[in-house]
Amino acid sequence: MSGQPDAEVTQLLQEWAKGEPQAMTRLMEAVYPELRQIAARHLRRERKEHTLQPTALVSEAYLRLAHRAGTPWQNRTHFFAVAAHVVRAVLVDYARARLAVKRGADPVVVEMSESSARVPAPPVDLLDLDAALTALERIDPQQSRIVELRHFAGLSIEETADALGVSPSSVKRDWLVAKTWIRRHMSGETGRRGR
Repeated sequence: MSGQPDAEVTQLLQEWAKGEPQAMTRLMEAVYPELRQIAARHLRRERKEHTLQPTALVSEAYLRLAHRAGTPWQNRTHFFAVAAHVVRAVLVDYARARLAVKRGADPVVVEMSESSARVPAPPVDLLDLDAALTALERIDPQQSRIVELRHFAGLSIEETADALGVSPSSVKRDWLVAKTWIRRHMSGETGRRGR
């Protein structure tokens, strides 16, 4: 992940956690470009007629993050790990609201890819992906978190390892296992066997 230097973002996070009034505004100015890239990447994966725009997704994520004042932020990676969870929640809430308004409509579809630089994987239904991640979390919380960090925040293997306090090789292994499990779960192959 590119963007503002780690030290600058970490300092702003610490100031925000201490309740300094302008820290949140300065932090959002510093990380906005990266949050917008994350949002744009996710929205490019969705159906073409999707009405949620990157700016609206970032704005909603900003509002939800603003309610986390006082969080003991560790660093920039920790912030983007939390932002990944928030972006996931916003997208899932949007998909649920859309389906509630328009029953029987096409599902909200996203692509689950290794990285945005590679050829994208086939599209998947966002609500199915959320349900699979929730099911995976009950079996292996770390694997679920790795998918969330890699898929929703776009963190690299190394950044994900840093956020979780594990080795990059563990992240690589769990990322591969988790993607396989999710695909099997979403295709109905896991059934009652779990893993």
